[in-house]
Amino acid sequence: MKIYTKGGDRGLTSLSDGSRTRKDDSRIEVCGTLDELNAHIGLLISLLLHNDGTQLSDDVKNGHTLFLEQLQETLFSVGALVVSGKDSPLQHPVIVRNTMELEILIDRMDAELAPLHHFILPGGVQAAAQCHVCRTVCRRAERRMVALSAHHDVPEIVLPFMNRLSDYFFVLSRYLNIHGGDGEKTWGNTCR
Repeated sequence: MKIYTKGGDRGLTSLSDGSRTRKDDSRIEVCGTLDELNAHIGLLISLLLHNDGTQLSDDVKNGHTLFLEQLQETLFSVGALVVSGKDSPLQHPVIVRNTMELEILIDRMDAELAPLHHFILPGGVQAAAQCHVCRTVCRRAERRMVALSAHHDVPEIVLPFMNRLSDYFFVLSRYLNIHGGDGEKTWGNTCR
């Protein structure tokens, strides 16, 4: 199969049902942002696997990388649901399960962190800094989905997943910085 088909040379692309739409269609924008997030997660996995300075045990690193790979697959399912405009109950258990797993991991990591009284400045060890990139791209994808939902059907299980996913990246960044010995840098003003 050839990589280039020339089918998109005029600014059109195909949807899963075979119909064609403009490449700036809001569904394609959501899908592209999810693809960008997926690529950033791939970089995060690489940073975790190739010792970026965090002092995490191999069990913890491997657990997070395996979970992140699972999330990458789930993002493809989310994209398929959003772009097709059809609710596929077959994808629901995976997305719902991942949302619950995100909450469990967030709570587990958060139990080891100091209470938050200031805004965190993105940075620290490379993997933590990459978590912040993932978080911000995830938030953009979520905003794009909310905008899309004004004109197209977006399955209601998708937004809680995206919201929890960005929370996971935030808490994981804090967790990695604490375990990486870099600590956290905060904005001088309080958030109370």
